[in-house]
Amino acid sequence: MAGINFEAKHIDSHDVLKILAAEGVEYLLSCEGKVPLSECDGKVICLFFSANWCRPCRAFVPRLVELYETLRKRGINLEIIFVSFDREEDGFNEHLKSMPWLAVPFDVNLHRRLIDRYQVDQIPSFIPLYSEDLIVEKNLIECIEDYGADAFPFTRKRHEELKAIDKRKREEANLEELLAHEGRDFLISGDDRKVPVSELAGKTIGLYFCAYWSPPSRAFTAQLTDVYNNLKATKGNCFEIVLISTDRDHKEFNVNRSSTPWLAIPYEDRTRHDLCRIYDIKGIPALVLIGPDGKVISLNGKFMVTSYGADAFPFTESRIRDLEAALRKEGEALPQQVEDVKHEHVLKLDMAKAYVCDSCKEQGKFWAFSCDVCDYDLHPSCLEKVNKDQDW
Repeated sequence: MAGINFEAKHIDSHDVLKILAAEGVEYLLSCEGKVPLSECDGKVICLFFSANWCRPCRAFVPRLVELYETLRKRGINLEIIFVSFDREEDGFNEHLKSMPWLAVPFDVNLHRRLIDRYQVDQIPSFIPLYSEDLIVEKNLIECIEDYGADAFPFTRKRHEELKAIDKRKREEANLEELLAHEGRDFLISGDDRKVPVSELAGKTIGLYFCAYWSPPSRAFTAQLTDVYNNLKATKGNCFEIVLISTDRDHKEFNVNRSSTPWLAIPYEDRTRHDLCRIYDIKGIPALVLIGPDGKVISLNGKFMVTSYGADAFPFTESRIRDLEAALRKEGEALPQQVEDVKHEHVLKLDMAKAYVCDSCKEQGKFWAFSCDVCDYDLHPSCLEKVNKDQDW
């Protein structure tokens, strides 16, 4: 863990204590009662501007609590002082209940003067008082949400180091580093078996980001399950999927993983959050494919699976090119337009990602004979069959 030279980059942290003393503040508050200002002597001080009425603030507090407790366990003599944007004391007291750190006693006018002094124009805001090289406040909140305690000491240099680590993991994954975590070197199966991460070495891996609450996720999970089972049956044990859950709670997560045949990262593990950040996952479902050599094959595995199913394996660019070439050849062998005895309009050759054939009522993909006038589609094979039956 990178340290920080407080002597070299020190901005007098105790200015805030002098300011508070000059304002007549004799003590700070904790959940347990009054704490003298002198308790903060010699500590790394950060100010936290927040409000109970602010939903993003309430959502951010647990992340900050985790950071606070982790850094203190690491021996960082850190103290956070909460300055409230609340308009009512009841809201202030309710908000303080969720915080293990200290707070400036409720005083709307004093809080407003501190807000103006530190030029806070949005909440939540987190302001360390010791470094001249800080990330700007908005990005600092995002940085803490992304990296937790590893964001310390909150400098641009540290942020750049963390982004460089993410880039390396994204471009060439070491599965142990990517999927394991401190104290955990295994994944879990739907039936609660612990499977060592080392057993995935040499396989093609799909990192599957999804949530049970999401209808698009459930729909794609059904497709992906078919592909997974097909590859297990035809290719052996060369492909594995790891669930990266974005479920809302542990109960949903358990339903999610127990309904699928693959492995998962434990719900309580921060690695789930880290992987979403590393691969810049903005929406679900998403499937990141990693080759046997640890390098990313595709960040859009969902498209490959949806388009080509198990035929896309091993999901390489060359395999997709071969499939696309075969598809073009198939289209070139078909007539551009035809007449079908069951339909009054001319049907034109069309490429569609998915459709339902109006003859056999089965799902179709890619080539179809479609009507420009009405909603009518036929599999090429159904068209031939209908015409032959009619001729006979």
